Amino acid sequence: MMQSISTLPPYLSLAIWVPVLFGLLVLVLGRDSNAGLVRVGSLVGAVVSFLTTIPLITNFDNAAHGMQFVEKTPWIGRFNILYSLGIDGLSLWFIPLTAFITIIVVISAWQVIQKRVAQYMGAFLVLSGLMIGVFAAMDGLLFYFFFEATLIPMFIIIGVWGGENRVYASFKFFLYTFFGSLLTLVALVYLYNVSGTFDILAWHAFKLTMKEQIFIFLAFLMAFAVKVPMFPVHTWLPDVHVEAPTGGSAVLAAIMLKLGAYGFLRFSLPITPDAAHYLANFIIALSLIAVIYIGLVALVQKDMKKLVAYSSIAHMGFVTLGFFVFNEMAVQGGIVQMISHGFISAAMFLCIGVLYDQAHSRQIADYGGVVNRMPKFAALFIFFSMANCGLPATSGFVGEFMVILGAVQFNFWIGMLAATALIFGAAYSLWMAKRVIFGKVANHHVAELKDINAREFLMLGVLALAVLAMGLYPAPFTDTMQTSVADLLAHVAQTKLP
Repeated sequence: MMQSISTLPPYLSLAIWVPVLFGLLVLVLGRDSNAGLVRVGSLVGAVVSFLTTIPLITNFDNAAHGMQFVEKTPWIGRFNILYSLGIDGLSLWFIPLTAFITIIVVISAWQVIQKRVAQYMGAFLVLSGLMIGVFAAMDGLLFYFFFEATLIPMFIIIGVWGGENRVYASFKFFLYTFFGSLLTLVALVYLYNVSGTFDILAWHAFKLTMKEQIFIFLAFLMAFAVKVPMFPVHTWLPDVHVEAPTGGSAVLAAIMLKLGAYGFLRFSLPITPDAAHYLANFIIALSLIAVIYIGLVALVQKDMKKLVAYSSIAHMGFVTLGFFVFNEMAVQGGIVQMISHGFISAAMFLCIGVLYDQAHSRQIADYGGVVNRMPKFAALFIFFSMANCGLPATSGFVGEFMVILGAVQFNFWIGMLAATALIFGAAYSLWMAKRVIFGKVANHHVAELKDINAREFLMLGVLALAVLAMGLYPAPFTDTMQTSVADLLAHVAQTKLP
């Protein structure tokens, strides 16, 4: 019987279970009659949850190899299944990012959500803990538990607080992502049968034939490609974004899409390196289609949320491209792009939510001249639009530039095709900003708009500072992941064929 091992306080367990417990507490105690208390309690829970993630950053050793903050406790002893947690440079930043975005979402819903406030806030707090569990899990079955459990609160959030077609969108979201994961469960069980363990690090070292690797890689691809989402299994995302409430869209784009991309780093590349090299051109082709074709699709959208949703697919294409050109610059760029996209996409959806709350429309044609009525909002909206198309000195530039540099080192033409995304990104982002923000006041709905209040300014201002800080000084992010990325690429470069 294994004993629990940990050299530090259980920071990861705290990061996972504190928001879950606060979420359950809010659900139990919350009533619409004391919604104010529920909001304050939810904000306290979100802030405390974020504070529990700070020691992960301050105590992280950039030069250390392997996993840090390891926790291991027997869970299902008969099958050698452990409650096993740990993080490295690949996963570190996604944990505080998840907790940070949860605070923003709670603030964003402060006045907007008036019914079932406790259920709304509770669902997001529970979801936050479950998503952190995905990034921290080092046991295959524990990872799958968290990976699938995240679907439940998001399904409820979309289905209860979404738009007119919310039931359709919530079922589409659940069915796509759930069925995509079923083959992954088959792969996990297969790996357990041949290795005798669910330990992910043991799987990294376990030798597999090429046939086994290709089967396992494709099984993982089904789940991770849908979650990212990659072309052509991306069609669920725009429908879900359009119907989801503002907070749901922000968390979905900022964090949930990253669960799939993270799966490639933790499972597909290290467990099946030979298959990853063999199928790399296939993944690169799908990534370039996402970057170019989906960027063109974004250009013709009339709904702001749909445009930003397609923009997310194009930006995540950069991430998968970076991972499969197998060089340090591109892989680091892919991870930086994931973190940056977390800030920018959340900000874009929250901006659209601010407009929708007042004018009750997401159609670009229903706006025009917003700057005349909402100058503070307009400044932030333009800033985030610029960041979305990769303006230098914003976080959006850093990741994309690193991926393009890495892709050029791999193959000049692939790098050049990827760079076209900067043109398309500028086209659809600035086209939307021009039509919504500038010009004369278009109609009486725009004339009645009021500029953002202190709460909304705080919410968007903090995100703007994060985007700017990461764009001007990305070193803290790249320094923490450098050793882990180098170790991953060294591992992937070696064959695992028996």
